Amino acid sequence: MAEHADTETFERRIKTFCESWDAVVAQIRRVIVGHDDVVEQVLTCLLCGGHGLIEGVPGLGKTLLVRTLADALELSFSRIQFTPDLMPADITGTNIVVDGDGARRFDFQPGPIFANIVLADEINRATPKTQSAVLEAMQERTVTVARTTHELPAPFLVLATQNPLEMEGTYPLPEAQVDRFLLKILIRPSSAEQLVEIMDRTTGADMPTASAAIDGARLEQMRQCVRAVHAAGHVKEYIARLVGATHPTDAAPERVRQYVRYGASPRAAQALLLAGKVRALRCGRAHVAFEDIAPFAAPALRHRLILSFEGQADGIDPDEVVSAVLAAVGSGLEA
Repeated sequence: MAEHADTETFERRIKTFCESWDAVVAQIRRVIVGHDDVVEQVLTCLLCGGHGLIEGVPGLGKTLLVRTLADALELSFSRIQFTPDLMPADITGTNIVVDGDGARRFDFQPGPIFANIVLADEINRATPKTQSAVLEAMQERTVTVARTTHELPAPFLVLATQNPLEMEGTYPLPEAQVDRFLLKILIRPSSAEQLVEIMDRTTGADMPTASAAIDGARLEQMRQCVRAVHAAGHVKEYIARLVGATHPTDAAPERVRQYVRYGASPRAAQALLLAGKVRALRCGRAHVAFEDIAPFAAPALRHRLILSFEGQADGIDPDEVVSAVLAAVGSGLEA
């Protein structure tokens, strides 16, 4: 009886999860046209407790998407424009001298990193020293200034953007730092039909806006629900084979041996499993299936593959390598 009750309880949690997801997506859809996969991946990062690296040319709505997400979730939002002269204190905050009660003291003034959702716009335009200030906050969820540690608000999500076209005057993120992003999300150009819809929505008298669909407490419940999803051993083994096949060993696919210098880290396996759990819940299941993994293979692996000199010289797209890995490992049903 207890087991049956627990099953019914989790089924209700799954239903509530799906209703909350649909409510948030509906609000985002009021503002954002198209980009369904991008919206899904950004929400997945948030629910998994990870961060996202968004890549796309200017004008595709990266900033608008992140701001709309914050509005739909009733969370605080902060945008940091990264430039070469940006300093770590401009992000984390600093101590200032305050006069009071006949004495002087230092008071900490929080920087823009103290928000629930932080847009790190064009993060590769700042120096490595400044980049590290954001990446430390991503990993530890804290900021240390003058030997004092300050907790960041929860939930905390960093969505960093990169422009793939303008590389002059940029400081590319080191591989070890890129690896800390749960997913790398690519924004593609809109279709002709979507462009017409964008013009209809944005050139009239009224601009569409998003309203809060859920609060922080509901979001935390959704996150806990993700962690409670069951993953069978054979699904975990399938993920392990996928990640293992990205390393240029003798057993790896030919494209990996030819073009990859280093494969994905264990963080890739964690990202695949967590993203698979989110997709399972959206499909109304309390367990992860093989078909939940493949849709996130490219976002979870593309930024974790370090191409060899030959791969860079030939202009190999990491997504091509991921496709070869998926083809070589199979759907998982054969296991």
